[in-house]
Amino acid sequence: MKNVLLGVALLGLAACSAPGPAPVSDRILGRSPAPVVVTKSESKPEPTRAATPQITASTNGLHTVQRGETLYAVAFANNLDYREIASWNKLGSVDRILVGQVLRLTPPSGAVELKPLEEVPEPSARALVEPPLLNTPQAVLLAYSPANWAQVSGAPTVAVVTPPVAKPQPATPEVKPTVAAPTPAPAVASATVDNWLWPTEGKLIGRFGAAGGKGIDIVGPRNAPVKAVAPGKVVYSGSGLRGYGRLLIVKHPGEYLSAYAHNETILVKEGDAVAAGQKIALMGDSDADRVKLHFEIRRYGKPLDPLTYLPERS
Repeated sequence: MKNVLLGVALLGLAACSAPGPAPVSDRILGRSPAPVVVTKSESKPEPTRAATPQITASTNGLHTVQRGETLYAVAFANNLDYREIASWNKLGSVDRILVGQVLRLTPPSGAVELKPLEEVPEPSARALVEPPLLNTPQAVLLAYSPANWAQVSGAPTVAVVTPPVAKPQPATPEVKPTVAAPTPAPAVASATVDNWLWPTEGKLIGRFGAAGGKGIDIVGPRNAPVKAVAPGKVVYSGSGLRGYGRLLIVKHPGEYLSAYAHNETILVKEGDAVAAGQKIALMGDSDADRVKLHFEIRRYGKPLDPLTYLPERS
């Protein structure tokens, strides 16, 4: 009897230790086995890209060149003429500045200020304080001849017989080869901009001088075309000027610069030649509170009212 009970006990223990479905009591109560938690290794964060260095107005008269900057952008941020900065720093080329180079933004002693010709005052005539002194000549110069010599020296006049001069025979007219008229030289490109175009279509919401504005603001739909207002060369393309977003600066004849700010996409690059009316960017809201184009015209570093140059719109 004891052996039978011992065998039944061993069989029960074996049944409990063997793997198998959950006990009947767990299935009846609707409980499921505890879920298995698998820990995942944490993914490494992606490295952050360095922010584009911002060009701000200098407070000490110096500027250290950062990667991606141009002399035009540095001058634009400080309301200076890029030619003056090149002259003050004795730069060999306005298109080449070096990263880490320190530029002075104030004129050295004895520097000559560069001014446009129309700003130089014209000379004015002044009346003489005293009338000019006129002296009567004391002698008269006579050409040499026997009569004049006799008059001066008091010697008797001797008649001089002049032999007749034979009349020259008319010469046969020389036939000269016909020379074709010189071809007029082609017209030279104007030294300034004659006809300006509007940079985009849209509603004008900001004017020059309003709340310190240095240009005008035009609102329109996102990705509306932004066009060059005159032929020129792209001298800056980037987002390094605080408050301008993605910015384009184009240099035109006559030392004019046009600036196009807050673009969504820039379609040209630095050094590109652009034609008047060429699409150079798409309107956006980079570094702005709404989709718009901020447009400026500058000359010799000074902001000008674009509405005095752009044609009237109906």
